[in-house]
Amino acid sequence: MGFKQSFGRLRLWLAGLSFRTGVAVACCCLLCYSLSFGQMLLPVSAETKVILWTILFGLAKALQYSALLILGKTGVQKLKKRIRRNQ
Repeated sequence: MGFKQSFGRLRLWLAGLSFRTGVAVACCCLLCYSLSFGQMLLPVSAETKVILWTILFGLAKALQYSALLILGKTGVQKLKKRIRRNQ
């Protein structure tokens, strides 16, 4: 099985997950983004900060794209409506 075929199967599986799962993954993404920049306040060496930032920022990006695949276009529109309704 090739890379394109594996990626296609993963994309279809993610797109089949529920809206609630997509929102949960998006929230985890926001948490990873805030941790990736918040760790700069820790009293550790610069090398450790770079490693932590790289890992957390990379994880945030992976979660961001996963959430987009799960939610899809209609899910994002539905999420925007819910946010507007709550404001």
